[in-house]
Order: sequence, then structure tokens, then C-alpha cells
Amino acid sequence: MRTLIRISVTTARTDHPDSYLKQLVQLGADCLDFGNGSSFAGVKEQGYPDLDELLKLRRRLRSFGLDMNRVTLPNMSERFMRNLPGSENELDNTVNAMKVFGEAGVPIVRQRFAGDTFDHLMTKYDAVLRGGYISRGESLGLTKQPQQTPTYEELQSWWERFLTVYSQLVPIAEDYKVKLSMHPSDTPNADTPFGGLGYHRITDAFPSKQVGYIYCIGTRAEAGGSSLVLDEINHYGRQGRIHLIHMRNVRGSLPTSGGFEETLLDDGDLNMFKILMELRKVGYDGCINPDHIPVLEGDDPVRHSGDHRSACGIGLAYSIGYLRALLCAMYAI
Repeated sequence: MRTLIRISVTTARTDHPDSYLKQLVQLGADCLDFGNGSSFAGVKEQGYPDLDELLKLRRRLRSFGLDMNRVTLPNMSERFMRNLPGSENELDNTVNAMKVFGEAGVPIVRQRFAGDTFDHLMTKYDAVLRGGYISRGESLGLTKQPQQTPTYEELQSWWERFLTVYSQLVPIAEDYKVKLSMHPSDTPNADTPFGGLGYHRITDAFPSKQVGYIYCIGTRAEAGGSSLVLDEINHYGRQGRIHLIHMRNVRGSLPTSGGFEETLLDDGDLNMFKILMELRKVGYDGCINPDHIPVLEGDDPVRHSGDHRSACGIGLAYSIGYLRALLCAMYAI
């Protein structure tokens, strides 16, 4: 029986009101992706999630018709990545968290690493797009002062710390059949660890079938446009390495315009239906996630985003509906 692509929504908290979970189901969402590793009960007290509380949370979500799709491990800090004293317990915490998520049967786990982006290179601004909706814009050209980036030796040192962490996590992923997934560097400036060629190095270093990618359409389009996205979906998809898709549309890219602006799904340079068809061709059967939702007229940017999200905004509702329509059209062909 063919497994259908489902829709997941990113959240940064675990204590949503019932009304928010009901709204998600009414709109057609299937799963939640938890983007904040410190939001789970137990992390602040012991450094990793409490299994009983995690199972309780999953049962609550299932009572509304939702499920956990992706979770996030405790972050690896700059202190750890620079191998500074006092950071040794971070690896223990993330290993323990990986085991807890494995015991809970969570399908996808992400590890964040400090230093995988060079945020100081970009000047951020509010982009005003169709009809006045507000989205994220970033520009290299607006950054007037020369900025330094890590040397090759510094990047290699960073990579060795990454290998230290993944060498501990991959065997656990294999034991529990959990997918260990990496998001590309966002923003994908040249030589960021997961922004260009570095993104490919992960599966080269760890050929385990449990290792793969949270493939972010928008971030990769920022690195090289639609052609790069379609090529990489074909490349990673044929290998079964795509674990989750972030359906994010953008205008512009770093190579073509020295910047980009995020858009609603139908308002950017990429054809989202064409991307879905490519995913179908390579046999992708995971979730698609409409992340980085722009702010539309009538949306409360605090109430509808991040750690404060307690209701579905107009932008999120539109995005879920748009993706459901694309899926209906694709499966009708």
C-alpha cells in the first residue's frame, strides 16, 4: 500500500492549548515538528527529556489526531564546538536525549550545532511583498563593513567536533531505528559547514541508512535556485536520505542577487507543484512542512509564532491549505 505524504507544522513549545491543536487538525495538519530541544520536560532539570513526560505528551497529541514527527536534541553550544572546558556534559546530555527519543518511538531527530551559520555576513530586514505581507529578507550587499569568516583550519576543527557528536549518535539511531537528520545551514553562505559542499559530507562520513537530511527547499534555493533543489532532491531522494521536507519558497539567491526574500508558497521563484512531483518520482513518503510563515494582515506576529504560538495565523492556515490542494492535485494524476 502506498504511503501518502503528510503535513507537519513546526513548533517551539510543548504546552499548546487545546484550541491550537484543534485548529491544526481542522486545517489539515497531521504532525508536529518540535524545533526547540530545551522545551521538553526534564531538559532544564537533568539536561535531557523525561521519558514518561514525553510519552504523556505524545498520547495527548494523538488524542487530537496529531503525532510527533521530528524532535530536536539539546543544542551543542559554541563552547562545546570550540572544545572549551566545562562543555563535556553537553555530549552526555544529547546522547541521553537520543536514547529517550528512541525509547519513545519518535521517528526523526535533529541535532543543532553552534557555528554552522555566519550570521554576521547578512543584513536582515523586513521584506514587504504582495499586498503588504511581511517576510524575512537578508542581503550581503547591505553589509557594508568587511566581515571575517573562519579559516580552513578552523572549519576543520569544527568538523572534527561534529564528527565526535555524530559518532555517538549514529549507533543509537541504528539501535532504535530513528532517523538522524540535518538541516542545511541557514543562511547558506559559502563555506558554512552545511551550506554547500559541506552538506554532502554528512552522509559521506556516516553511510548509515539512518543518517540523512531535513531538506529545506528555501534554504537550498537560496544557495543555488530551482535547478539545485531539483538536482539534490533527485540525488538524496534516490538514496532514501530525505527524512523531512521544509516547503519554503524564496525570491532571489546568494549567487544571483547577493540576498533573498522568503515568500508565501505560491509567490516565490520556485514551482512547489513541480517540486512535489519530483519528490513523488524519487519515492518520498515523509512529511512536508510549511515553515517560516510570513505575517499577513490580521496576524499577530507574537501570538502566531515561536515560543508564544497559541493560535493558527492566517499565513499558516493559507500555507496548510495550499499544500493540501497541491497534494490532492498530485495524487489525482
